[in-house]
Amino acid sequence: MRTATLLKQKLMEIDGRDYGHYQSLSGCYDFNRFTLILQQIPQDPYAPPQAGIYRVQVRRDDPRIVNFSTDSRVRRIAFSDFLARAFFETSRKIAGKRRGTGHSGIITIDRPGQSILERNSVVITKERIEVRCFVGLPAMGRRIVSESAAYMLFDALPHIVEQSLLAENIDQRALQRHIEVAEDAEYLRSKLDSRGLVAFVADNSVLPRESGTSDRLMVATPVIPFSAPDSLVTKIDLPHAGSVTGMGIPKGVTLITGGGYHGKSTLLEALEVGIYNHIPGDGRERCVSNEQAVKIRAYSGRSVVKTDISSFINRLPFGKETASFCTANASGSTSQAASIVEAIESGAEVILMDEDTCATNFIVRDSKMQQLVAKEDEPITPFIDVVRQLYTEKNISTVLVLGGVGDYFDVADHVIQMAEYRPTDVTCRAREIAARFPVKRRMEAESHPITIRDRIPLAESFDPLNTYGKFRIFAREVDRLHFGRQVVDLTDLEQLVELSQTRAIGYALEYAKKYMDEKTPLQDIIQRVIKDIDEKGIDVISSRICGHFAQFRGLELAFALNRFRSLSVL
Repeated sequence: MRTATLLKQKLMEIDGRDYGHYQSLSGCYDFNRFTLILQQIPQDPYAPPQAGIYRVQVRRDDPRIVNFSTDSRVRRIAFSDFLARAFFETSRKIAGKRRGTGHSGIITIDRPGQSILERNSVVITKERIEVRCFVGLPAMGRRIVSESAAYMLFDALPHIVEQSLLAENIDQRALQRHIEVAEDAEYLRSKLDSRGLVAFVADNSVLPRESGTSDRLMVATPVIPFSAPDSLVTKIDLPHAGSVTGMGIPKGVTLITGGGYHGKSTLLEALEVGIYNHIPGDGRERCVSNEQAVKIRAYSGRSVVKTDISSFINRLPFGKETASFCTANASGSTSQAASIVEAIESGAEVILMDEDTCATNFIVRDSKMQQLVAKEDEPITPFIDVVRQLYTEKNISTVLVLGGVGDYFDVADHVIQMAEYRPTDVTCRAREIAARFPVKRRMEAESHPITIRDRIPLAESFDPLNTYGKFRIFAREVDRLHFGRQVVDLTDLEQLVELSQTRAIGYALEYAKKYMDEKTPLQDIIQRVIKDIDEKGIDVISSRICGHFAQFRGLELAFALNRFRSLSVL
């Protein structure tokens, strides 16, 4: 290992030279309190932060370094998540401004969101803590500015390390609470199935968000804390918080109804992200959902490849096949049917839907429309006629937000009405209404099992090379994955919450090709990839060390795979 003094000497020798000469600094250097590995230095000052990897390592047996037991996966993830936030915030204060061309002067780390996720920006092993950050080495134009670079590497970076990793500078109570909140949420989620629940929303949770583009807690206006209706109150004793009460949403078919702007969609959105643990102060720390809950919506224009949607759509005009349905431009109803089938294929246990993002003709056909358009002329079997079959046959529950379709009262197990952000159990009243006003529509489902066709994806579908023959997998937006020459639209994957998840999914798809042997079904391939990540860490999906991956579920990986327009399956 080289000394920090040598690094400074080499840095001064390249002052004023072309920016590319920064790469001569690559190597491992001893800074006494920490080790700095200049893993990958960009050739251009305008290169994005993902292009540079600088690794800061400290030993866990150093008594000066913050430490915490990591004897469980949830504790390790929460600990590393806390350190990532500390490093990010300290970097933003100390080195968050440019000092020259491009990203000159900036020190940063992959920015965490509201969820406590496993990321590879901070990696904790038995021996050490490693922070993978970006250091924008300064330039004027394309010329190296050694004096400013020396300040960043020998003053700013050590200060950031001290403030974010030394025990004396860490709020130990905040760290303890961060870990305990994650453990409590994980415990809550683990108890759902034995309680016959698909989700739990604790009393006094704050569900509204800052805005449609921000997942942060709403603080600008007064908000109404959540309070469970008496009939749905569930009490659970948590390891740290003790006894907690809240609303348990039972398995089966649950409707969330009410007037506009009364909190229906806000509640559903909390359930969507209840698959993740949330940071203290988020407002949804004790809002948890079955980890296999998936949000489904219509999304016209997506491609569908050899998917059996015949349980929902059959007898298309001109004899178009639906048992192995293919299209490059799905309609709202066919896209929604395909997404449900793909979710079942990938192991979904709960389906979440909001009528605002559903295809109307897929949700229901009322009696008047049935009289006008005969069943033999309507290929769609509406969801209302299949939703109970999904539960009885596949044990898949549904939570559906509805404000204008009372026909669902006849198939619902529970009906929750939201009024001024307060939930009320109106199941009995909904059943009374259903009895007084019998549905005149006819059930249109045909009596046959819901079938899922095994599909075998081919590795040739996923080419990571761009038009110049270079390996290119990246993402600049959560809902857009650049993979080789393709841009994969992930807009309808509404449970992705961080950009780093999208980046990781891209690399995981390339990694998954090792299991695509023209014999293994899609769901088995996904399970093998997730198993490898669980056993070896998320770094396994890439041959190069990086710091911009975050955990994702097999469901999102499968959904992304299904949205490749180049997808080919047997």
